[in-house]
Amino acid sequence: MPEFHHEGRLYYNPVEFAWERIGGTWKMPILWRLKEQVMRYSELKRSMPRISDKMLASQLRELEAHGLIAREVFAQVPPRVEYRITPAGLRAVVVIESLRDWGLELMREAGLTD
Repeated sequence: MPEFHHEGRLYYNPVEFAWERIGGTWKMPILWRLKEQVMRYSELKRSMPRISDKMLASQLRELEAHGLIAREVFAQVPPRVEYRITPAGLRAVVVIESLRDWGLELMREAGLTD
């Protein structure tokens, strides 16, 4: 496949393009948590204690910008914001599950699990 540009960035293949959407330390864990339930920011933060507020906010913005999650703001005092996975996000979870299974297999082969 020939290289292509999208939103000012050069990509060499579709895997690189897809990885931009779900790659990194935190995007997959966020999608994994949202696959079965709607969560508020504070719930996500509590479930991932090692993520900084700045990083969580930026990852949520990126996932929303790419259409993998939806953010809903409720007009109340104090404001309430909920995050839910979208159909596109659920398609990404299928890929994440495959990567997880392969990672577990590699860990077993390396003697890291029982």
